[in-house]
Amino acid sequence: MFGQLSHEAEVKVGASKAWDLYGTIKLALMVKEHLRDTFLQVDILEGDGGVGTVIKLVLAGGFSYKEKFTKVDQEHHVKETEMIEGGLRDMGFSLYRVRLEVIGKEEEELCIIKSTIEYEVPDDGSVDVSIISVKPFADIAEVAKKLLTTSAGAN
Repeated sequence: MFGQLSHEAEVKVGASKAWDLYGTIKLALMVKEHLRDTFLQVDILEGDGGVGTVIKLVLAGGFSYKEKFTKVDQEHHVKETEMIEGGLRDMGFSLYRVRLEVIGKEEEELCIIKSTIEYEVPDDGSVDVSIISVKPFADIAEVAKKLLTTSAGAN
């Protein structure tokens, strides 16, 4: 069974400024610094933020996993990561992919940050998909929004 959830946040900065955060390793560093209650550990194991980068995350409650950057499209402002080890993979999910998109709006200083989770589990109902939530990505978007729209985030 395939499923999908998404969240959108409007940010009052240009798409290129938001992508400078979302399209790079800076996003992982921001999560590590500003969302310590949710993400207890964020370690960059391989790479510099491009395709092939591997990050280990430990969430509150001890839930840990590794994810790999599988797509970083600078032109269309899209980044995709896939869980490659631990976490939901150990619980029977055959796919857990996150797509982060920065979508420019007609107004130059406005964009949408869209976070989409795609997952796949066996059709037999043996896996509880109700544990999937976009809340962590909504929280990330809110912190990013605050940082991007303050004078400190402008630099």
